Amino acid sequence: MDTTTLRQRVMELVDEATGGTVPVNQLTGGGSLIALGVDSLGLLRLVDAVEAEFGVEVEFDGPGQRMDTLDDLVAAIVDARDEAEPDRATTPG
Repeated sequence: MDTTTLRQRVMELVDEATGGTVPVNQLTGGGSLIALGVDSLGLLRLVDAVEAEFGVEVEFDGPGQRMDTLDDLVAAIVDARDEAEPDRATTPG
C-alpha cells in the first residue's frame, strides 16, 4: 500500500473512530488530531483500528515518537511496518 492510499485509509479510520466527529475533510489540512476534536476515547479506538488493520503497534505517548498529527500517525505505521518487515523498506513497490 503506497503512502497516499495509507494516508486516505487512516483518515477514514479517524472518521470511524470518532463516530464522524472528525470527518475526513477536516483531516486533509493537517493539524493536531486533538485540536481537530479527537478525544481520548477516539484515540483508543483509532489505535485499536490501526493495530487491527495494519498489524502493527502504535503508541500515542511512546518515548521519542511525536504522534500529534495524521502525518505523524502515518509515519509511525510506515516505520512499524518497515521494522516488522525489514526487506520491505529496501524493496521497491
